[in-house]
Amino acid sequence: MRTTDVDTSDDDRPRTPVRRVVIAGGGTAGWMAAAGISKLLGKTLEIILVESEEIGTVGVGEATIPTLVTFHRALDIAEQEFMSAVQGTIKLGISFENWLERGHRYIHSFGVNGKDHWSAGFQHFWLRGRAGGLASGYEDYCVELQAALQDRFGHLPRNGINYAYHMDASHYARFLRRFSEANGVKRVEGKIVEVGVGDDGDICNLRLEDGTDIRGDFFVDCTGFRALLIGKALNVGYEDWSHWLFNDSALATQTTAVRDAVPYTRAIAGTAGWQWRIPLQHRVGNGIVYASRYITDDEARHEFLSSLEGEIIKDPWPVRFRPGRRMKCWHRNCVALGLAGSFIEPLESTTIHLIQRGIMHLLQLFPQVVTPAAIAQYNAQLAEELVHVRDFVVMHYHLTHRRDTPYWRAIAQMDIPGTLQHRIDLFRETGSVFHVPGELFGANSWIQVMMGQGVMPERYHPTADAMSEDGLGRFLDDIRTNVLSTAGTLPPHMDYMRSYAPAGKP
Repeated sequence: MRTTDVDTSDDDRPRTPVRRVVIAGGGTAGWMAAAGISKLLGKTLEIILVESEEIGTVGVGEATIPTLVTFHRALDIAEQEFMSAVQGTIKLGISFENWLERGHRYIHSFGVNGKDHWSAGFQHFWLRGRAGGLASGYEDYCVELQAALQDRFGHLPRNGINYAYHMDASHYARFLRRFSEANGVKRVEGKIVEVGVGDDGDICNLRLEDGTDIRGDFFVDCTGFRALLIGKALNVGYEDWSHWLFNDSALATQTTAVRDAVPYTRAIAGTAGWQWRIPLQHRVGNGIVYASRYITDDEARHEFLSSLEGEIIKDPWPVRFRPGRRMKCWHRNCVALGLAGSFIEPLESTTIHLIQRGIMHLLQLFPQVVTPAAIAQYNAQLAEELVHVRDFVVMHYHLTHRRDTPYWRAIAQMDIPGTLQHRIDLFRETGSVFHVPGELFGANSWIQVMMGQGVMPERYHPTADAMSEDGLGRFLDDIRTNVLSTAGTLPPHMDYMRSYAPAGKP
């Protein structure tokens, strides 16, 4: 990012050295922050996390994306130990059902289809092959996608398969708590009743219900939608994206498993929103995300409960939210992570990723003293990444043929961000996609979703015509044969999990 893209207008007051970091709130965001900061800087900082057992967490974030594998490797977290602790399964992608139209299904996988040429992506060669009857379905050229369709998984040499996790979020927080405390993090039990702001405008302390004051030099707001620090104390505004993302409500519950877990998340479009199915080793996480202006809470509850399999373990609990982002995720001596900083609905399982990105950017810019330049750079990076994720999620709604309910008809009529319209037009007109460094979703993700939602390019790159018909046929056949062979040799997903990382006790 160019330096001219960032705002360095914060004040130039004297700076206090950062020696004590206070994390407000636990849950996934708080304990991920504690784990990351303590692993890298635990020997140089005092780190305190404040949370209350009385305050529940949203607790629905159980599906992840492959960046969490990278995060764990950076922290030297042993995968088998982690997966056993969270009773986890493998995720190779997301099955989108009823999104283009009722009865239609496609999978957005974490893999890469085919092989690219430096001048053109594989999709161009596939498009020419498809036109000439030489290519089969696009899903036949991706190992992860084929493995998902066959309910198979196994680790491959040289990290040859991309994957993420399904996990129990409450177990994950406890796992990270043990990890963080081993690295020196001190946990304080207590409910925050007041956030102290000094004369200079910085946060100086947290007052707990029992009268205890927790002082600090730097604060991380992980208080969820309440945003006690960044929102209520520092008055940082919130940009509402509900004109693009209509859903504002959710119900979540857990059910017993009635079959072996599949290695993908299910996202099932419904009357006025969609439902998720996240299979763990011991149970299934379920939820419905919906727009309250198009369906009542009672109607959504009935639609949700009538579709569930297995016995309900926990009464469904409601979640209200407003899609959007904090105008600044870092303001003065406070950084907001997780729901305190932004919320884009969980359609592409990006919530935990955005927490992780916020932590990684913070660690890269971690201040000896808080400076305007670091704040500006952090906010610019996060803002750009959030817009990218927002556009990718909005695309799923925009590219639909459904007109069967008022919800879907309203979505069809909404304007979309210009940044998204450009990507769709480019792919439709030329078959090309682009990737800006730092963006989460790569070219293959855009291609899989756009084609899965019915966008087929009008033309392909002329490079594909430079290959002879026989050469193109052999090229496509070799890739397909290798993909199908590799996927077919993988063991059944749950057979592998029972051997590799059987679910441990909570």
